[in-house]
Amino acid sequence: MFGVALGVAALITVLSVMNGFEKELRERILGMTSHAFITEADGSLKDWQHLKGLIQEHPKLIDSAPFVEGQAMLSQGSRVRGTLIRGIDSQLEGRVSTIEEKMIQGRFDSLQSGEFGVILGKDLAIAMGVMTGDKITLITPHVSPTPAGVIPRLKRLNVVGIFEIGMYEYDSALAIMNIEDAAKLFRIPGKVTGLRLKLGDVYQAPRITRDILQTLPEGYRGVDWTYQHANFFRALKTEKTVMFVILLLIVAVAAFNIVSTLIMMVTDKQADIAILRTLGMTPGNIMAIFMVQGTLIGLFGTLLGVAGGVALALNVETIIASLEQFLGYQFLPADVYYISSLPSDLHWNDVTVIAITAFILSLISTIYPSWRAAQTRPAEALRYD
Repeated sequence: MFGVALGVAALITVLSVMNGFEKELRERILGMTSHAFITEADGSLKDWQHLKGLIQEHPKLIDSAPFVEGQAMLSQGSRVRGTLIRGIDSQLEGRVSTIEEKMIQGRFDSLQSGEFGVILGKDLAIAMGVMTGDKITLITPHVSPTPAGVIPRLKRLNVVGIFEIGMYEYDSALAIMNIEDAAKLFRIPGKVTGLRLKLGDVYQAPRITRDILQTLPEGYRGVDWTYQHANFFRALKTEKTVMFVILLLIVAVAAFNIVSTLIMMVTDKQADIAILRTLGMTPGNIMAIFMVQGTLIGLFGTLLGVAGGVALALNVETIIASLEQFLGYQFLPADVYYISSLPSDLHWNDVTVIAITAFILSLISTIYPSWRAAQTRPAEALRYD
C-alpha cells in the first residue's frame, strides 16, 4: 500500500514541478515576446495606426503596440557584441509586455524620441562593461558612402537603463530603444516592423491569429508565439512525457509488490482455501476474494498517494525554502540558474490520469495471484494436514 502511495505521490509532485518550470519559462518568454505579431509581406508595416484600428474590435484581442526590430552590433572600447535592437513606444509597450516591470536601473520612460537612449539587458551591459549614464556605440548593417569609401553607420547611444528578465537569451542580447530612433537607424522612417498583439488566451494564439488575419485585407501575415518558440516548448512537452513514463515504473514496481504479496498469501493459505472449496465455494469465489484484497491495497495506496502528492505539490516551494534555510545550502543557486526557486503548478487532469493509471496497474496485478488461488485443489492441499 505504501509502495503504491510513494509512487503516486512522487509522480504527482515531479509532474507538478515540471509544470511549474514550464509555466515560469512561458511567462518569462511571453513577458518579452508578443503573443503574436502582424506585419506585411515585405517584413515592414507602413500604417500601423490603421491596422490597429482594423483589429481592435476583435473580442480575443486585449491590446497591441508597434515595434521596430533589427540586428546590429554594440561597441565599447575593444568590446564588440552582436545584439537585437527593438524599438518600442514606451507609452504603449506596457500593454503587451512586462519589460517595464523588469527594470533594475534607470527609468523606462527615459526612452524619448531624438535622444537615442538605450536600455540594455543585464548580461549584455556586464559584457560591454557599461552601466546607466555611460555611452555606447551602435553599428548598424547599413553603410554610408564617403570619399574614403563605404563605411558602416555608427551612432553613439546613451545607456538610460538596464533590465533583467531572468533568461540569458534576452538578458545577453536584447537592447531597447525608442521606436522613432530605431526606425531612423534602420532607415525605415515612418514605418515599423510590425504590430505586437496581446491576446486573451495564449493557448489559443494560433487560432486567434488566423481569425484576425481573416478580417484583414490581403498582404498581411501573422506569426504567433507557438511558432516562434515551437522547438523549445515541444522539447519541454517531450521531457514531461518521458519523465511520466520513467516515474510510472515506480508505480509498476509497487504493483509488482502486490503480486508477490498475494502469491505469498496464496501459498500460506492453501489449506484455508481448500477448506473453503470443500464447503462449497467455487473457483470464481476464491478468485474474487484475492482480487478484492489486491484491489483494496491498490485503491487505498492510490488515495493515500494522491493526498500526499497533492499536499506536497501545493507546498513544495515552502518546503524546499525551509529545507534550504535549515541546511544553509541553496539547491538552485541564483548565480547559476535563472530560476532559483522550485516552482510548482498542480494540474488536476494530471492527478486524475496518474490515479487512474495506478489503480488499473494495481487491479491488473491481482489477476495472476487470484487465478493461482482459484486453481488450488482441495485434496492435494489437505493431503498432509
